[in-house]
Amino acid sequence: MPCGKMAAPPPAAGAPGAWGGVRRRCQRLLYWVPVLFISSILCWSYYAYVTQLCLLTMTNIGEKVVCLVAYHIFFMLFVWSYWKTIFTLPMNPSKEFHLSYSDKESLEREPRGESQQEVLRRAAKDLPIYTRTMSGAIRYCDRCHLVKPDRCHHCSVCDKCILKMDHHCPWVNNCVGFSNYKFFLLFLAYSLLYCLFIAATDLQYFIKFWTNGLPDTQAKFHIMFLFFAAAMFSVSLSSLFGYHCWLVSKNKSTLEVFRAPIFRHRTDKNGFSLGFSKNLRQVFGDEKKYWLLPVFSSLGDGCSFPTCLVNQDPEQASTPGGLNSSSKNENHLFPAKPLRDSQSHLLTDTPSWSETTAKAEKGKVGMSNPALTMENET
Repeated sequence: MPCGKMAAPPPAAGAPGAWGGVRRRCQRLLYWVPVLFISSILCWSYYAYVTQLCLLTMTNIGEKVVCLVAYHIFFMLFVWSYWKTIFTLPMNPSKEFHLSYSDKESLEREPRGESQQEVLRRAAKDLPIYTRTMSGAIRYCDRCHLVKPDRCHHCSVCDKCILKMDHHCPWVNNCVGFSNYKFFLLFLAYSLLYCLFIAATDLQYFIKFWTNGLPDTQAKFHIMFLFFAAAMFSVSLSSLFGYHCWLVSKNKSTLEVFRAPIFRHRTDKNGFSLGFSKNLRQVFGDEKKYWLLPVFSSLGDGCSFPTCLVNQDPEQASTPGGLNSSSKNENHLFPAKPLRDSQSHLLTDTPSWSETTAKAEKGKVGMSNPALTMENET
């Protein structure tokens, strides 16, 4: 071997590292149990509805054809959106947000304090970041070694930082975030419609079951349990779907409901809300023909988002002319930057983006930045 080095022997079967690998593999398999449960319920419902209800129980040919066609439309949309939610990989922050090798070395070498703050200032000064931690520090992830973009959080299950993370859903074994939130919303919508359709078309035969209007066959039990399952899932799905519709209307994530985003000047629970129509377009996009299909059409790149706030730190205006005497020799952190093309048109009617304001911003001197400390966030 080169340099006379010997390769490290593989860990023994009983070593802690080997057992840790086995445990992680077992955990990954267990994470698929909820998905397999939903899939098995879906397969059974297909058999019970198509074979036992439509083909063997319904006698009217017209009713049978209409129910089968409508059922397969709902079934296809349900499966398609569920598949996309499960297998669409969550998006992670781009390389611009990762610390360089030299910055990581400096961060590890320097003691916590002003030296580390300077490293983070230098790494984040040109990034479009406007949110902070509760103490006013830059949101930094010491597991992924990156400066967190706005609305990005570290998932403890995936062990990654996820862009616009909403939550980790065990029923899809995936993080719901920027890349698949639209698919998750359509999955809730189509699963609810699927259950409501089954319950509505199965109701008359469910009643006949209790009034002994059906022959004593195997289909009776499938019809009974099919109605119960569809009704129960409809109740739970309707509340969950309604909650996420409210989140979309307010342009919030589940995590932002429990912990409002903190901007440089204050906490603002509605900081990303642009109005109902624009909030809807943030998730579904501008082309309405794609709204009801599980194809990606959301606006933006997941790393930066338009806000309803004025694109200026209000402390800059606290002194005449927007100057701060204590900041003359310091760099301005996070200078105001134009939004990306896919987002900037959302705020075309906002006065703060006028040409006059843009010119006025050029003549302002940057304010001194609040003390920055690293905090772990999930």
